[in-house]
Amino acid sequence: DAGVDVIETNTFGANRLKLAGHGYADKVRDINLAGAALARDAASGEVLVAGSVGPLGQRLEPFGQVTEEEARGIFREQVGALVEGGVDLIILETFSDMSEIRAAVLAVREFGDLPVIASFTIGDSGVTFYGTSPVETVRYLETLDVDAVGLNCSVGPPVMMEALEQMVGTTSLPISVMPNAGTPREVEGRNFYMASSEYMASWARRFIRRGARIVGGCCGTTPEYVRAMRGYVASVSPRKLRVGSSTAVERPKLVEPVPMEEKSRLAASLAAGKFVATVELVPPKGIDTSKILKSCAVLKDSGVDAVNIPDGPRALSRMSAQLLSVIIQREIGIEVFLHYTCRDRNLLGMMSDMLGLSAAGVHNLLVVTGDPPKMGDYPDATAVFDVDAIGLTHLVSGLNHGLDIGGNAIGAPTRYLIGVGVNPGAIDPDHEIDRFRRKVEAGAEAAVTQPVFDTSILLRFLDSVSDIRIPIIAGIWPLVSLRNAEFMNNEVPGASVPDAIMDRMRRADEAGRAMEEGIEIARESVRSIRRSVSGIQVSAPFGRVSYALDVIAAAER
Repeated sequence: DAGVDVIETNTFGANRLKLAGHGYADKVRDINLAGAALARDAASGEVLVAGSVGPLGQRLEPFGQVTEEEARGIFREQVGALVEGGVDLIILETFSDMSEIRAAVLAVREFGDLPVIASFTIGDSGVTFYGTSPVETVRYLETLDVDAVGLNCSVGPPVMMEALEQMVGTTSLPISVMPNAGTPREVEGRNFYMASSEYMASWARRFIRRGARIVGGCCGTTPEYVRAMRGYVASVSPRKLRVGSSTAVERPKLVEPVPMEEKSRLAASLAAGKFVATVELVPPKGIDTSKILKSCAVLKDSGVDAVNIPDGPRALSRMSAQLLSVIIQREIGIEVFLHYTCRDRNLLGMMSDMLGLSAAGVHNLLVVTGDPPKMGDYPDATAVFDVDAIGLTHLVSGLNHGLDIGGNAIGAPTRYLIGVGVNPGAIDPDHEIDRFRRKVEAGAEAAVTQPVFDTSILLRFLDSVSDIRIPIIAGIWPLVSLRNAEFMNNEVPGASVPDAIMDRMRRADEAGRAMEEGIEIARESVRSIRRSVSGIQVSAPFGRVSYALDVIAAAER
């Protein structure tokens, strides 16, 4: 009634993955058919009906677990129901991942020549969530079989105008622009859009004058806004738009990464086949670094190759592992093998950290997904998990090749030794091996295992991945008491203490020599695997590095 030419179905999130979160994964067809029927009823044959299809809500490989083929099948299911429901066109909207929108376009094309608008979203910085510019995005969309390209959601009109100005002259396809109704103001958990209808309408006219052929609104847009926009649109005299010639945008190319032996001293030792020894020290709970710096100095004088610094292990609140690593390297001069978790930062934050840490001289990185906050001392804290360890490995590998997550050149590449975690005693060994292989395919160059207490399990695991040619460092945890053994066996994910070891610790505890027995068990483990692994990572109980050095001495002997 307000004068639109096209209305959308209310099916933006009606795909199997998103509906599964509400218990409706088996209702994809019914919900999309209903959405199409409601829109057709409202349209009354007077306006077109666009079937709305949004992202899946889960990332595609390599930053997530969903393959492009799986995504295509999920989109096919939703689009098929919308086509069955009689929509006139499909709008793919609010996409950021070009692989995902490609899967969606291919799914639509399985149903014939239905018109397709491919619309992506940008942030205040003017680029997609993956850092891709509007020009690069449009050039990519032109390689797909779409009928129009566009922008929608996330930002208000001014930011979209800047993006539109880049797009016009880059493509001969019609351009769609549907901004939010300005920047919302949050009041008691609700978003209120404060822009007036006149404001939105004036921008619609500017969009058309600048070259947009389809205009509308996204979040916060009401019939009042649409009515005002229709009035302004009608005031623009129809004319033939002169589109500038398309200038090919050459995608940045991968640069040759820094050779393994030049990345760091630790990387050089692994590349040369040297058996390495590292010691894990947990960051302090407060701001006093004196104790851990003294320990690092002892380890340096003892010839240890690197200090492992975990990042919020077991989701406990401690000093920043990144900043502590920089302090250790600058003040002591021993290299750090920094653990970096996906739990606490979004994808852009991770990329910023990677660039900053590289500039600060930290070049050894152990990528881990991270323990959930519910394990720690702040169980209500929010976990991010934008990607898991596989996705972050791919991101870091890209930076090592000179490209960010959006495929943009960063100049000189980073020089990270990319390490990943692996659990030889996983409950589902096939799944663990599959994930390990995928980490290596994503760019992993070394691996560190979970603490090993049953060396036979480690040796079987090594045999099952003998075709994977990257160094594997065994995690060694010297048990210091029976209680410590029980804790490792029951509270630490991925750790398993065999019954025989538990019996030894129980007898030693009764004799008052549990710590000595625990260190001897660790020495035995090291001696039995010495020739099968590329090194060891020894934890220092209570921060006492002398215990760790005793274990390392067994490897040297």
